[in-house]
Amino acid sequence: MKRRILIVGGVAGGASAAARLRRLNEQDEITIFERGEFVSFANCGLPYYIGGAIDSRDKLFLQTPQGIKDRFNIEVNVQTEVTEIVREQKLLRFRNRITGEVGERSYDLLILSPGAKPVMPNIPGIAEAKNVFTLRNVPDTDVIKSYVDNKHPQHATIIGAGFIGLEMAENLRERGLAVTLIDRGSQLLGPLDPEMARLVEQQMKLHGVELMLNEAVEAFENEGKLLRLASGNNLRTDMVIMAIGVVPENDLARHSGLELGFRGAVKVSETLQTSDPSIYAVGDAIEVRDYLHGFETMVSLAWGANRQGRLAADHINGRAITHNGALGTAIIKIFDLTAASTGSNEKTLIRLGKPFEAIHIHPNSHAGYYPGSAPLAMKLLFHPVDGTLYGAQVVGADGADKRIDVIATAIRGQLKVQELAELELAYAPPYSSAKDPVNMAGYVASNVIDGLVYNIQWHEVDDFVERGGWVIDVRDEVERLAGFIPGSINIPLAQLRERLAEIPRETQIAVACQVGLRGYIAARLLTQHGYKVRNVDGGFKTYAVMARGSQGYAGKPSDGSGEAARESSMKTTTNVNPADETLILLDACGLQCPGPILKVYETVQSMEAGQKLEITATDFGFAADIEQWSLKTGNSLESLDTAGGQIKAVVRKGLGGQAGLPVAPDAHNREGTTMIVFSGDLDKTIASFIIASGAAAMGKKVTMFFTFWGLNVLRKQQAPRIDKTGMEKMFGMMMPQGTKHLPLSRMNMGGLGPKMIRHAMEQKNVDSLEKLMAGAVKAGVRMIACTMSMDIMGIKPEELMDGVDFGGVASYLGAAEDAGVNLFI
Repeated sequence: MKRRILIVGGVAGGASAAARLRRLNEQDEITIFERGEFVSFANCGLPYYIGGAIDSRDKLFLQTPQGIKDRFNIEVNVQTEVTEIVREQKLLRFRNRITGEVGERSYDLLILSPGAKPVMPNIPGIAEAKNVFTLRNVPDTDVIKSYVDNKHPQHATIIGAGFIGLEMAENLRERGLAVTLIDRGSQLLGPLDPEMARLVEQQMKLHGVELMLNEAVEAFENEGKLLRLASGNNLRTDMVIMAIGVVPENDLARHSGLELGFRGAVKVSETLQTSDPSIYAVGDAIEVRDYLHGFETMVSLAWGANRQGRLAADHINGRAITHNGALGTAIIKIFDLTAASTGSNEKTLIRLGKPFEAIHIHPNSHAGYYPGSAPLAMKLLFHPVDGTLYGAQVVGADGADKRIDVIATAIRGQLKVQELAELELAYAPPYSSAKDPVNMAGYVASNVIDGLVYNIQWHEVDDFVERGGWVIDVRDEVERLAGFIPGSINIPLAQLRERLAEIPRETQIAVACQVGLRGYIAARLLTQHGYKVRNVDGGFKTYAVMARGSQGYAGKPSDGSGEAARESSMKTTTNVNPADETLILLDACGLQCPGPILKVYETVQSMEAGQKLEITATDFGFAADIEQWSLKTGNSLESLDTAGGQIKAVVRKGLGGQAGLPVAPDAHNREGTTMIVFSGDLDKTIASFIIASGAAAMGKKVTMFFTFWGLNVLRKQQAPRIDKTGMEKMFGMMMPQGTKHLPLSRMNMGGLGPKMIRHAMEQKNVDSLEKLMAGAVKAGVRMIACTMSMDIMGIKPEELMDGVDFGGVASYLGAAEDAGVNLFI
């Protein structure tokens, strides 16, 4: 029987459904209504056309209306907007957007594929801005590209650090624009966990993208040329790309009374039927179930839309189908890196209360001796007892794509994490290693499940040291030049058996190496000698990415400290003969960390003072390592660049006595400033931040350590509700909650004194305490909350302002070592 099937929306879901419908049934009358000019185009390729990687606009188009008509005998009506669904009569009403002509058509079955639209927030001044763009379709692309081609903007601001935001940041940088990326969150790419996202942040900074995290735009001024930020700062820009997310196009569904679900997405059954069985819905507009845990969500990715379109067509033609959810497998190119994820991340598992284990490994993409090998950072999440695979994240310059695909397939195939070791994957030196990184992840996870090793995660290490635990660094001494865990004790693995007597048996022990392998060997050795040992998962390489207190870590991703470190490393070189421009070449490509740094160390030892060494490496973490190594060893980092997936650095050997060995800080040239903020009084706090901001403005590295009553300065005005003990609640009620409630040390007068001081400051045009604090954060001042004091006073991390670090005395003393000024306030 001939049926009339109408499809609203083309591109991925609608076009896929139409083609599959025709292949299954030659008799049906099939019509597509597409509101835009183009029915089938490569949506995901749009940023790359703007950036120039795709050199022809025509390459974006997959099918034309006439091509679909000729091949499939399907009528396509472009520039035609469906305005109403009359469900009782099974009728569509529509309007031609060019001519204004209206019409209606009956249907037997209807497929909705309207997609999703970019969120456009109601920010003051945005309606008057003439340089604000969103990217959804080809016309949007044409407008942005024309603006860049013809207006020649020098600076672009991207608002939103998701996939579209990062792709636009990269492609506008490729066009030569300066780019600032702003996001309210504390990290880029929400599907990644923070320590994996940080690798992407470092890559963005290396390519000149300015990151402003924990930041928001509060107003547009001067027709969008000036942005007022939540921090109190201003940003001048030539163009703005809004990429803060999407919402489902649900107007038709909502007005026709179809049931809506998560965030207004159209609710569908496992057969992709809406609450009206004659209406199907597919693509970005629908609610889907999480494949692993069953909760409702939205997954706006091309694979799902294409798959759903095909499944809907199958069901319409009597085939048994079940749409059983989405894993959300995704991948993105960020300059020379690839970041990919599948399944659940750690944040989701914590929110759901699921028990899990995490492992981090850093294998090479293929055999290290074959050219082009580059390290991967891999994170795997799984059930700690039965080995159920929950998810994975991979970041690297090469090979991330195929590893994430293998793991996504394993999750769909319901393999246990131990079975990853059993996968027989293709191997030849140009493509992999005899033990593929996926196999290696399976081995490491199996060791955890089998109880052969107990891990400690990067975010637990500082607290472990604070409580008196020993961290034994089993790397060679030279490796510590590029950084080490504060408070760690260096006993190289080769010496461990002979030095057991130095390790107290009653003390908690953790072992750390560079990436975790030697740590595992050390943990097994010590365990069999009767010690209770944990291995730092992923080694120092994982810890250093996030732990800003670690010696040699390059700094937070939005503070420009990489440049500061580079300048400082140059200052440590003295009496160098500028005429000696001998250039020694070192190829460290394919070497896994710490290989490149060790090669640099060995080479520099044989060089003459003033000679220059050019190092080429494929380890994307080498950029931070070489900055810190140069800073610590008295050598000069003269240039640092990245191209074609390689890091290139030029180091000049200095004359610091025995260059290549650690250089002791000169007490007269220590450039840091540290202060302990013990007081919670308003006047003392204002003085603290004036001093801190002044020191930061002079180029000094400033660390503020807040302890006891000083912690009240960092408390949020409206902290979330948190379960506390009776004693903790009493502390909370007795102490001021945030800066607005701080008393004066003198003349408090029942709270009147602070108001007088604030009024006087305003009259004298002195920034308020809140603006001083925001300015200090912007200037790179590091604020540490004392975890011991927090514990005593019942203050939880969630109660403190964003951007605060948590640490103990070791964190403060580590900063104080390099400080010329130390204050107690």
